[in-house]
Amino acid sequence: MPEIHPTAIVEPGARLADDVTIGPYCCVGPEVTLGAGVVLQSHVVVTGDTAIGARTRVFPFASLGQIPQDKKYKGEPARLEIGEDNVIREGVTMNIGTEGGGMLTKVGDRGLYMAGAHVGHDCQVGNDVVFANNATLAGHVIVGDFAFLGGLSAVHQFCRIGQYAMVGGLTGVERDVIPYGMVVGDRARLVGLNLRGLQRNGFTPDQIRAIRQAYSELFAADGTQADRIAAVAEHYATDSAVMEIIDFIRTDSSRRIVQPDAENGA
Repeated sequence: MPEIHPTAIVEPGARLADDVTIGPYCCVGPEVTLGAGVVLQSHVVVTGDTAIGARTRVFPFASLGQIPQDKKYKGEPARLEIGEDNVIREGVTMNIGTEGGGMLTKVGDRGLYMAGAHVGHDCQVGNDVVFANNATLAGHVIVGDFAFLGGLSAVHQFCRIGQYAMVGGLTGVERDVIPYGMVVGDRARLVGLNLRGLQRNGFTPDQIRAIRQAYSELFAADGTQADRIAAVAEHYATDSAVMEIIDFIRTDSSRRIVQPDAENGA
């Protein structure tokens, strides 16, 4: 049977795995699903049509599944799905989706969401991400696997953050960030590659060397960007890591790509 503190409120209809732990003063709504081994420490609110995957731990004063902070939301029955083995620290907020974004906010597995982080409506967040304290996503943001968002960073709506990318602390992101890229600044500028992140996640020296060379060619001063993209795509057609960058850039998006200093006018 779930372990539920006497001061917690669990509404009828909530679906709880047998080994769920719900601590003091938590509130769990009637449409909530908590997977095996989920722990709500204390003062946690989980509401709406929200599912939390196995072994995820939620710390005090987190609020998950509240309605979007979006004036266009009209009460449509949207969802929030949170994956397995996440750590969701104090004061984190994650909202359900909207009709304009597919009715779903989705968070992957094994993420670390530090105190005060926010995942807005209709976001799609990958696996193994780290959101440092007060890192925030506006609505409709896509974040790739292993991305790192620094403290007090903010990502504008409809932006994409590529896999293994790093967003520096206090950075405002208004454009898409390429996979493996590192961006910093009050308005994000591309300053290179997240080499430490690649090394920590098992990329070989040869793989990193190829990514660095492709990066240099993509953002060289000569020729047009379209020509450079075509040349890199042809040269590295069999390199899956480099082609991740090419495919990311070629994907239709409402945002442009964050550029290095020279192309940002810095």
